[in-house]
Amino acid sequence: MAGDIVAELGHLFLGTRLKRLAERMQADVQKVAAEAGLPIQPSHYPVLAIIERQGSMTVGQIAEALGISQPGVTRNVARLVELGLVDLIREGRDQRQKSVSLTPVGAAAMEVSKRAVWPRIDMAVAAMCEDLSGSFLDQVSAIERALDEAPLDRRAAGLGLSILRYSDALVHHFHDINAEWIEAMYRMEQADRDVLENPRERIIDPGGDILFVEADGLGIVGTCALRKTGPGQVELTKMGVLASARGRKAGEFLLRATIARAADMRTETLYLLSNRKSEAAIHLYEKLGFVHDAGIMREFGARYERCDVAMRYRAMRYRPAEAGR
Repeated sequence: MAGDIVAELGHLFLGTRLKRLAERMQADVQKVAAEAGLPIQPSHYPVLAIIERQGSMTVGQIAEALGISQPGVTRNVARLVELGLVDLIREGRDQRQKSVSLTPVGAAAMEVSKRAVWPRIDMAVAAMCEDLSGSFLDQVSAIERALDEAPLDRRAAGLGLSILRYSDALVHHFHDINAEWIEAMYRMEQADRDVLENPRERIIDPGGDILFVEADGLGIVGTCALRKTGPGQVELTKMGVLASARGRKAGEFLLRATIARAADMRTETLYLLSNRKSEAAIHLYEKLGFVHDAGIMREFGARYERCDVAMRYRAMRYRPAEAGR
C-alpha cells in the first residue's frame, strides 16, 4: 500500500495537507449540524456569524471582514438564500448593491447552532489539541492521528453536554446551583442574594444573559451569568457546577459557551471577580484566556467582601459594525 506522500513531503505540501485536514474536520462538523436538524454547511457558518454579529452587510464587506475571496462569499450567500437563511436587499438607488441579512429562519438556526453545535465542536477540538507539542508538522500529525482514533462528530457526541438559554422556568436551577458552592466555600452575601433571587431584574432585563449546561442522565448541572455593568462592559458571574457533576468537564464546556455568548453581546471588556480559595475555577479561567488585572480589581473589586481576585478576558476583540464600513 502506498504511503502518505502529502505527509511524507512535509513543508512542501503543507498547504495541501492543511486543506485536507480542514475538509476532514468540516465533514465531521457537518454531521453534528445534521444531527441537530440543520442544513448548514461548515463553510456557511463564518458568513452567518459575521452577519449576526455585525448586522446587514454587503458581499464585499463580508469578504473583507472574513479575509476570504468575494467569489467564495457569493457562492455561500447564494446557497444560504436558497435555504431561506438569509435575504438579499437592494440598497439605495444603486440596484446592483445588495446587503445580506439573516431571515427569522436564519436567526433561529443560529440559536440552535450556538446551543447544540458550536459548544460541542469547540470543546472537542480544544480537548484534541490540548496536549500538542513539538514542531508544527508534528502537531498536524498528532491531530490527524487523533481524528483517526475518533472523528470530531464522535468526540462531540461523547461529551453528553448541551447548552440551554435562560427562561423563567429555570430560575430555581440558577439559585440552587450557585447557593451550593457559595455556602460550601464562603458566606452568602447580600450582593449574592440580590442576583440569585432576582435574576430577571438584575441580569436579564438590563441586557445580560444566563446560560445553563445540561448533562445526559443528570439534567441541568451548571449555570453562568453575564451581567452588563456599563457600555460594552460585562461581568461573568455566578458560575457554578453541581458537585455531583464534576469530572465531566461541564464547567469548561459552559465557560466556553458563555465567552462566545459575551462576544455576541458586543462586549468590549469581559471580566470576573473571584477569591483565591476557588483554585479550580481560577485555573479554568486562566486556561481559557482570562488574565489577572489590577485595574479591574480597583474598579469592581469592592462589590464582594470575599473578592481578592479580578480577571479580564484578554481575547475579546469586538469591533462595532460602523468601524468596518
